[in-house]
Amino acid sequence: MFRKFHPRANSVRGFTLLELIIATAILSVLTMMALPLARVTIQREREKELRRDLWEMRDAIDRYKDAADRQAFQTKVDSGNYPPDLETLVKGVEAQGGKKMRFLRSLPVDPMTKSKEWGLRSMQDDPDSDSWGGQSVFDVYTKSEGTALDGTKYKDW
Repeated sequence: MFRKFHPRANSVRGFTLLELIIATAILSVLTMMALPLARVTIQREREKELRRDLWEMRDAIDRYKDAADRQAFQTKVDSGNYPPDLETLVKGVEAQGGKKMRFLRSLPVDPMTKSKEWGLRSMQDDPDSDSWGGQSVFDVYTKSEGTALDGTKYKDW
């Protein structure tokens, strides 16, 4: 009828304070190890995006020049058949026969500066110059002063 009393029968099961402290310490160490890896992964993705955007704009500049060299449309005499600015690649130009030729859907946002403002170079500019003479767009680069994971400067890409 009566139950036999057992000292552990009424005790509550769970974690001790020491076990909780050790588990928290282990999680903290693992988190601290994962944060730098996450930062590198994010930077690597931004670098990939920058390379893709630069390639896309440079490809559009080359296609513009090729079309101008084939005399598909009129360009300024001193332009070297390069576009006057990046907006021209987006807006397009009137080709012969009334057809509009576009070379970019939109101007990409620089993933490093979060801006649509890109550095421009013309044929007349010094290759190491950071200022654009305004003649025509021969090349494009980021205005970011940052350094890539491989040690190169983003603006030198």
